[in-house]
Amino acid sequence: MNILNQYFPDLNSLQRQQFSMLFNLYKDWNSKINVISRKDIDNFEIHHLLHSLAIAKVFHFKSKTSVLDVGTGGGFPGIPLAIMFPDASFTLIDSTEKKLNVVADVAAAIGLKNITTLHSRAENIKLKYDFIVSRAVTAFPEFILLTRHCILKENKNHFPNGIIYLKGGEFSEEIKSYKNKIKIYNISDFFEEDFFETKKIIYLPV
Repeated sequence: MNILNQYFPDLNSLQRQQFSMLFNLYKDWNSKINVISRKDIDNFEIHHLLHSLAIAKVFHFKSKTSVLDVGTGGGFPGIPLAIMFPDASFTLIDSTEKKLNVVADVAAAIGLKNITTLHSRAENIKLKYDFIVSRAVTAFPEFILLTRHCILKENKNHFPNGIIYLKGGEFSEEIKSYKNKIKIYNISDFFEEDFFETKKIIYLPV
């Protein structure tokens, strides 16, 4: 928790408690199924919690904001964001049901009330949300095609509804058709760890 406290000093006691419980919960689940890469579990706080919470360095979700986390896997970025924004609602979807069972168990164990899990693919979702978040489940143009139908038109936040995508590496070719529409944030501007050197947030208002 030292790193989280460093970058998010205003966390309340409940949030601190919830975040502090996550590592042991995921470590236990990882001994049963491969939720997080086993070689990566020791980097849990930086590679998963902080990476997810980079979104909270840019965006603040108001009360009653609805967020869809597509391809959540073991619950990232959805679970950390749900802890950070307890008055927003988060729907976490994935095509692998056993991972969603982990998400539901973790959420219940830490008393997280603003999460719903759904075994589905994005193209089959009928409901609409203020924002869609994801950690690079596919190429950005393909992700837009799969998800943009899920976004509500009416805005309730300070920034327009849209897609918030965590992406790393070289992706200039992927985004060249959208370069005048998107905004890119360097996560290294928020966190000093080397892991974030090439990590970005891509924001596409829809």
